[in-house]
Amino acid sequence: MSDTDAGGVPQRTSRGFRDTTLPGAIAGVLDAALAARPHATAVETASGAWSYAELDDRARRAAGALWSLGVRPGDRVAACLPNDLDIVAAFHGAQRIGAVWAGIGEALTAVEQQELHDLCEPAVVLAGPRCRLDSPGRVDPDRWAELTARGEAAPRVEPALDAPAGIAFTSGTSGRPKAVVHSQRNLLLPGAVLVATRGWGPGLRKGDSFPLTILNLMVLSTLLTAQAGGCSVVMDRRDVDGVADWISARRVTVWNGAPAQLYDLAGRSDLDLGSLQEVWSGGGDTPDALRRAFAEAHRLVPRATYGLTEAPTVVSIDPPGQEWRPGMSGRLLPHYDVAAYDDEGRRLPAGELGELRLGGAAAGPWAGAWTPMLGFWERGGVRPPEPGPVPTGDVGTVDGDGWVTVLDRKKLVIVRGGANVYPLQVERVIEAHPDVAAAAVCGVPDDRLGQRVAAVVQSAGPPLDFRALAEFCRRELSPYKVPEIWSQVDALPRNAMGKVQRTRLSGLVGPFPGPGTA
Repeated sequence: MSDTDAGGVPQRTSRGFRDTTLPGAIAGVLDAALAARPHATAVETASGAWSYAELDDRARRAAGALWSLGVRPGDRVAACLPNDLDIVAAFHGAQRIGAVWAGIGEALTAVEQQELHDLCEPAVVLAGPRCRLDSPGRVDPDRWAELTARGEAAPRVEPALDAPAGIAFTSGTSGRPKAVVHSQRNLLLPGAVLVATRGWGPGLRKGDSFPLTILNLMVLSTLLTAQAGGCSVVMDRRDVDGVADWISARRVTVWNGAPAQLYDLAGRSDLDLGSLQEVWSGGGDTPDALRRAFAEAHRLVPRATYGLTEAPTVVSIDPPGQEWRPGMSGRLLPHYDVAAYDDEGRRLPAGELGELRLGGAAAGPWAGAWTPMLGFWERGGVRPPEPGPVPTGDVGTVDGDGWVTVLDRKKLVIVRGGANVYPLQVERVIEAHPDVAAAAVCGVPDDRLGQRVAAVVQSAGPPLDFRALAEFCRRELSPYKVPEIWSQVDALPRNAMGKVQRTRLSGLVGPFPGPGTA
């Protein structure tokens, strides 16, 4: 990367971070690799691979196709496409004409897809085989292939580094999703920081099995690997055998997955994951027992992460190597400042518990690099966020060394008889039991106590003994935190990122109290 010292630290001026550490805008993110290694592989997918020169040409064609469809700077381009070459080319093409990218998940229902469509109001919808949208801007695969084959050129557009570039949809714990608008700068910055701080270069082969329709995944795949000069390996399988086959056959060096995927891989020591240098766990809590089990099976300790749609993507991560701290979600990346705040909005001392809030680093070589999200897309424009550090909605701590502990979502706290119960704390204890594959804890209404604690549990094999589980919990938890209602399910409801869908838990809670606290 340009304007960095030999250790990967960005050069500074008297004002801190220099914008020239980034490649100007996303349209120029391939330029360094094109100049140095144009024939190196930039992206591999199920249908084939492209070199940097080929990706550049396909992005140019996609930009021309979108321009011919009437897309202009600031217009939204929505994509409901599978993990394959087309979505990568379309993303880069949209950025070259200053369009604002929005991904719509293929796995969503027709109603959910329509909800996101109506939120971002796209001029064009690039539709794949699982797109259920009946939109006037819909472009089906045959039409898209025809347009890109023409090779028409779009005029050169040079969006500002702080111009809108992408929309990320919040998952939230309830209610309607929000459309978070991010700048060119903030889509490029995670890759720049991770490449510099982890020492990555052209040897990086980063595998991703989450859908690239999630903006964070586009940031962590092709935008990141391009800044390293490496290869983005875009997987189309999420099952344990499919992931292992991709890692082994494509010699993936870094792979990020959900805790449930790591759990499945930890149970299969026969799988060949020998090419991996790092495994990331994201999209949910990573129990300490899972890290140990994975390390025992594959001799690699997963790197826990904490990320936010509003950041976007990774906020903290375990350092490279094997270092980690029990119950923690890594150390802050150097372009962020995160601290706990009390209910009155006062910043708390390091190590104290409160709502985590996100800001940009004010000191160090990355000072001034990060700027807040541009706002929320609403009614045809961007509504700016409230000034000040961004509330995350997560309760946790940050210690003096920047290590982050996330206790739970603020909105998910169970208030039982006036005492706070944090579901994530209880879930970590339950998931440490060898018979448990996964657990989710929620509150259920109670006339006397306000709420009682309920646990929905997925077995690792045999039917679960709830009395034994309750006794197991009592060894680690105060009596009021021990679940009083238990249910066993075949699988917890999860979204495309592997996060538990909390709004569906109440429908899975059993009708009768279990052997918990009276």
